[in-house]
Amino acid sequence: MTLRTAPELGATSGQASGQGGPPPPAAGARAGGRPADCTITADGAYAARLARSGDSWYPERWTLDGPEPYAVPLPGNQPEEPGTEVQPMSDGRVLVRRLIAGRHTFSLLYPAGPGTGEVPLGAVECPQGTRLRLLPPAPGGERAYAIAVGPHSTAVWQVAGGTFGPEHLAEVSGHCSGGAWLDRSGRLLALDRRAEGRTKAVVVDLDNGGAVSPLLQIAPHSDDRLLLADPDSGLLLISSDAPCPGQERLGWGVLGSTLPVRFPECLHPSDCTLTPFAIQPGQALTPEHCAVALRCDGPFGSWIAVWRPAERRLCHLPAPEGWLTGAGVWTEDGELWLPYVTDAVPCGVARWRPPAREPAAPRVTRVVQIARGDHVPRLPDAAGPAPHGGQGGQAARNGPAPHDGDRTATGGGSPAGPDRTAAGPPPGTGLPAGAPHAHIPHRPGPDGPPAGITPGPGGSRLGGPVFERVPGTAALFERVVPHARSDTGDAPQSGVSSSVFTDTERSFKAGPGVMEPAAPCPVSLQQAATTGRMTGG
Repeated sequence: MTLRTAPELGATSGQASGQGGPPPPAAGARAGGRPADCTITADGAYAARLARSGDSWYPERWTLDGPEPYAVPLPGNQPEEPGTEVQPMSDGRVLVRRLIAGRHTFSLLYPAGPGTGEVPLGAVECPQGTRLRLLPPAPGGERAYAIAVGPHSTAVWQVAGGTFGPEHLAEVSGHCSGGAWLDRSGRLLALDRRAEGRTKAVVVDLDNGGAVSPLLQIAPHSDDRLLLADPDSGLLLISSDAPCPGQERLGWGVLGSTLPVRFPECLHPSDCTLTPFAIQPGQALTPEHCAVALRCDGPFGSWIAVWRPAERRLCHLPAPEGWLTGAGVWTEDGELWLPYVTDAVPCGVARWRPPAREPAAPRVTRVVQIARGDHVPRLPDAAGPAPHGGQGGQAARNGPAPHDGDRTATGGGSPAGPDRTAAGPPPGTGLPAGAPHAHIPHRPGPDGPPAGITPGPGGSRLGGPVFERVPGTAALFERVVPHARSDTGDAPQSGVSSSVFTDTERSFKAGPGVMEPAAPCPVSLQQAATTGRMTGG
């Protein structure tokens, strides 16, 4: 691979014909094609794309952070080839990568009066069989990077923002794809590396000589890719076949967390394919509340879905007419911007703000709370009397009405029944066979149960068991942890342990595709070695 600096280039407005591929469809095309792609800076201030005028292609810069979006054409001395890549910078200039006579040349374009100014940066010459492409815009927008993917290794280049043109930063063994930034300084780059027949996400430390460390290792024989990452909250969108070998599933986790990677059922629809393209920034302490925009591709076209980890459901939206498919950005206050182009509106941004969030549903369907003593009794059956003289039968079990789709644990026997330690949990509780659930130590506080646990029918705060039905899962709560944190990192929620998961969301336990909803074994998202933390699997 050869580096050529700017003085050897001269003018770089033209390209040798025949490079690239078939031209993409026109920006305002309705049938028979999609609009051209659009790249947006990390802060959402600028965007850039290849626009079309007749049979000619030219770079176009969009300004998004003003009162109204507007576009500035940046044509060169001759039309661009369809394979040209463009990327906006934070200062309003547009980086252009062109392929000229086997060399990848880089220039910065900017408006200069009636014409276009151009600053040549240099060129990278790649051997045959090596493909070079730009990485997503880096945080800050002052520098730009590219990877050159060869048959046995992948080179990382800084192509803009350096001192002497393109600079080779790292060489990563294996065939790499993807690309996501894990921090706001632009130091930690995540790539999906394929080696020894498996694809695993790794972290490349660009400030430490290109040191490589593992990021995702969900299962030994799974393909684990990083699709999208938010540097503020650490939220990661992951594609993996660990839950179902041979079938890719969309999941989520948090960088540096020891909690399991989750694969919600709502992110695995049977009638369309989901691709995340934007995460709401600025949610540093609440990754589960970050809004995620996804592109839905189905038999009837493409549309948009919005999802939050805490809500566990998709909100489907129609795509605006002329949407630059797959392009969009969130503001910190939760507004989604979608750029679009039509014949009547050559530069438009559709803005959508989701409705106010509903409170997240509690994590369990039934809580067994001990106010005095250390024995967990049986749940009353349909005909059995309620403990301590309360209402029995169906009325004692109903409690508050559940939300739609919630499940309810069932059981038999009576509170005075024999010890169940050896017999295992009753059917329908969601607990694994043989799990201990009787004679569980409990240290009640001076005021009885933790705040937020309300005595249900047939019990009181001063004595005897309390049965409460709370929407969320079909799992019986097996122990009381008054000050435990929730599995999403929130403040304590009614003393519920984080080992109970919902019936609509799975956690993955390391092993050959085993899914265990009630007895999770944390699988870590390993943080980069430069932070000094490596969590165990």
